[in-house]
Amino acid sequence: MTGRDLRLAPLALGCWLAAYAALLTSLTIAVAITLTATASALVLRRRRVLCLALIGVALGAGATAARLAIRDDPTVTRLVSDRATITAEVVVRDDPRLLPGRTPSFLIDADLTRADDLALDVPVLLIASGDGDWRALLPGQRLTVTGRLGPTRGGDLKAAVLAVNRPPKLIGRAPWVQRAAGSLRTGLQRACEGLEPRRGGLLPGLVVGDTSRLPPEVQEDFKAAGMTHLTAVSGSNVAIVIGCLLLLLKACRASPAICAAACVLGVAGFVILARPSPSVLRAAVMGSLALAALATGRGRAALPALSATVAVLVVVDPELAADAGFTLSVCATAGLLLLAPGWRDALQRRMPRIAAEALAVPAAAQVACAPVIAALSGSVSLIAIPANLLATAAVAPATVLGVLAAGLSPIWPPGAQFAAWLASYPAAWLVTVARVAAGLPGAALPWPSGTPGALLLTGLTVLALIGFRSAKVRRVVLVVTVAAVLGAAPVRVLAPGWPPTGWFLVACDVGQGDATVLRTREGEAVVVDAGPEPSAVAGCLDRLGITTVPLLVISHFHADHVGGVAGVFQGRRVSAVLTPAWPEPAEGRTGVLAAAAAAGSPVAMAAPGEVRRIGPLTMTVVGPVAPLHGTRSDPNNNSVVLSVSFGGTSVLLTGDAEVEEQQELVTAGAGRADVLKVAHHGSAFQDPAFLTAVAPAIALVSVGAGNDYGHPNPAVLASLARGGARVVRTDQAGDIAVAIDAGELTVTPRS
Repeated sequence: MTGRDLRLAPLALGCWLAAYAALLTSLTIAVAITLTATASALVLRRRRVLCLALIGVALGAGATAARLAIRDDPTVTRLVSDRATITAEVVVRDDPRLLPGRTPSFLIDADLTRADDLALDVPVLLIASGDGDWRALLPGQRLTVTGRLGPTRGGDLKAAVLAVNRPPKLIGRAPWVQRAAGSLRTGLQRACEGLEPRRGGLLPGLVVGDTSRLPPEVQEDFKAAGMTHLTAVSGSNVAIVIGCLLLLLKACRASPAICAAACVLGVAGFVILARPSPSVLRAAVMGSLALAALATGRGRAALPALSATVAVLVVVDPELAADAGFTLSVCATAGLLLLAPGWRDALQRRMPRIAAEALAVPAAAQVACAPVIAALSGSVSLIAIPANLLATAAVAPATVLGVLAAGLSPIWPPGAQFAAWLASYPAAWLVTVARVAAGLPGAALPWPSGTPGALLLTGLTVLALIGFRSAKVRRVVLVVTVAAVLGAAPVRVLAPGWPPTGWFLVACDVGQGDATVLRTREGEAVVVDAGPEPSAVAGCLDRLGITTVPLLVISHFHADHVGGVAGVFQGRRVSAVLTPAWPEPAEGRTGVLAAAAAAGSPVAMAAPGEVRRIGPLTMTVVGPVAPLHGTRSDPNNNSVVLSVSFGGTSVLLTGDAEVEEQQELVTAGAGRADVLKVAHHGSAFQDPAFLTAVAPAIALVSVGAGNDYGHPNPAVLASLARGGARVVRTDQAGDIAVAIDAGELTVTPRS
């Protein structure tokens, strides 16, 4: 990496870290950081590197402080604390994101411009449900809604959460650019309708990041194979499309000026197609940088450009500092600039340039992104690089043909369908690669999550990159790797399958929701909650071999606990259903009652102190002690809380009980449990006294990867760990089994 111009890197890094720190603290601290860094930069102006870093800190913290001042507007803060119901005028800022569940609900980033008669300008998060075509909303669309304000989870620039369950009233039309993007995206979806579902669902994901029609099993395969970046709009999409355009122009002997103008227009066209949201604009910038570096070989000039771009983007939008997608984009681009050229040149001595570049580019991007992916997933994929190498040849034709299909769709629909049909063949190869890679034994290695895991893998990667310059080191690593694979593979193949021997409880990985299985005998189990989607809970029960459910317990009627109820009944006999007395949300209750009625399963309401004995299980309803009204979430705080005894082992299943219900449980004498299903996916709404009273040895967190709620809360996890609990999360471990082996509790993740 000699000769690389890293002079602006301290500026970018300082700006990024300061913005991140300010997001997690407060306006006062952000202002203090800004003033301190500014004064220090003036004092140390002769020390260039340190001065640049301090200037970056001042820029990042100052930009974040300005946005925090807007977020913490006293008028909005007062409305939020009062949980006021308002008639609001908002402007949509990004595509609506569908939440899992039986009843469609959407998360929508928006700007609140008016609340009743108050003129405002603050960012909010809409949670929209009920009637209304929320999915069709376009960024830039103004609308009037009526909803209830609530607090955010913190750590971002949103001033409030606005819960809306009535149809919106549209004000005017969305900007023409957004309407054009919507027309092209809809045309691409129509062109893919006649294709095989996996291919037709994947193609819009490759082109514009639209995975709404991608089957869940394909999404899981891409995740396990380390190929999820292919279904998100990233810099690689831009580089592929504009790179093909550039090759075509050069083949036609176009002048440099024409090539430059065409590339600018190409980037603009791609931004319109993918929709000019912050993530797409970021991808366009990163992809253009990477393309310029690889096309010209001027990595030295591209690195300062990358550093400056990072600083500018963070100053313009400080929330990017905490955005995983932004981090991955920067890492991938840095890998292309720092690693790919050298690797390409080294490989070119043994193979053609095209093949060398095809190998170097995905390998460099994957190595650079690996620490971030490990931090997010708690695992290191052992097959990501070979899987992405195999996928490389198909990504470009599928993407380019998909873009062609989208462009033709408004003017020549048959031509668009033909282009989509051609694109379906490379898309089929990608589906096959992901499926085969995800099914290989030992596809992922467990790894520490969070910042420690990222730093550990970063350090090992740097040492490996330095060490690999020596031929002796390369030989030693090759021998050790081969020996490890040959030694570990038979153990992995011959190891007992899923579920482990002696299991009595499994927390199913159903995404952002809950589903817990308590075994009563072979092929039979009590199920508590059903997750957001039928396929996820059905798959978990099928893997466990459950054919009979003597009792289905619903903790409360939110969609992430009852949306998958049909999956419990699918191919299984459910003898009885136990529900909470609290009847809301009505949609969830209606869905559960309808599923039970269709199967002929009797339904009863849980009563405090009720005891049920099924096989080796003794289940006692310990909460809610009494109905709770007027809390932050009454359905959550009236969750059915079960204390389960299995032999000498105690389990506490808490649904989504929040602080108020937990305090009632403490007052009623809640005691210690060996295993705790942490309430509300590990949210921040936990009573410390309750966690202390329960003092679990094992804490299970059922939570979805990359959720928008900030679950689980790091402080809650740290509190549980300090109390001696082993904390295990479904977003990192998949299905989690608790078993008794020689009188000792064991935890076995499926992943």
